[in-house]
Amino acid sequence: MYGVLVLVFLSGPLLVIIPMSFSSAGGLQFPPPGWSLQWYEALFSSPAWGSAIKTSLLVGLTSSLLALVLGALAGYGLARGTFRGRGALLAVFLAPMIVPPIVTAVGMYLTFTQVGLQGTFVGIAAGHVVILVPYVVLLMAVAFQALDRRLELMARSLGASWTTAFRLVLLPLLAPSIAVSWLIALVTSFDEVIVTIFIGGTTDTVPTLMFNQLRDRIDPTVTALSTLLVLVTVLVLAAAALLLRLGRARGTEALGEVLTDTTHRGDTP
Repeated sequence: MYGVLVLVFLSGPLLVIIPMSFSSAGGLQFPPPGWSLQWYEALFSSPAWGSAIKTSLLVGLTSSLLALVLGALAGYGLARGTFRGRGALLAVFLAPMIVPPIVTAVGMYLTFTQVGLQGTFVGIAAGHVVILVPYVVLLMAVAFQALDRRLELMARSLGASWTTAFRLVLLPLLAPSIAVSWLIALVTSFDEVIVTIFIGGTTDTVPTLMFNQLRDRIDPTVTALSTLLVLVTVLVLAAAALLLRLGRARGTEALGEVLTDTTHRGDTP
């Protein structure tokens, strides 16, 4: 019962935004006096919104893929490494997640201005990578720790190199976790506004354009875009949950096959 009440409280703003996106009123009005798709038509016919969506997708895809590669490598080192200072190194990787975003944004602004990246696509993507890497590191480190290490050791003992073992054994088992990490990084990049405002200059992404529209004037088109973003987020979360469930089932099946094969050969796993 209490869980339902909390859920209703958290989803309360959505119960207002979604109906307003279909309103026939000339401004923000709740409840809507009638129903219309005028704000969706305005969204898809606006060059400004189209450019912002394109920029957000390009930045999101670039930064999420870079963050996935860097975060996966770091997560593997933290999960499989035996060196001293792993806790301190993990804290360094997670620092952008803990430090207030405004502090990170100011630091990036001062640094990128010195090297000529302020106001460029490369600068925005690099800033997003810094924000996204902690999420990928955390998710992939947990995924590597949850994966039975005997699978990797058995592949290595049979003569496979590290790259071969990773490609043929670890990668198929980790594919759902990798996909989930990438989806979360992509959504986080698409939602990032503070760092983008400081680094992007005059380049607008979807969050920064929404912020400017609400700051300068009340544009009901924002409600239509917000509804679409909610829908995309729900689909991403559903895909992530499905991928994680698939990953657990695949991992259990692979472990059973390896243990069965080892038992038939008379070895001890």
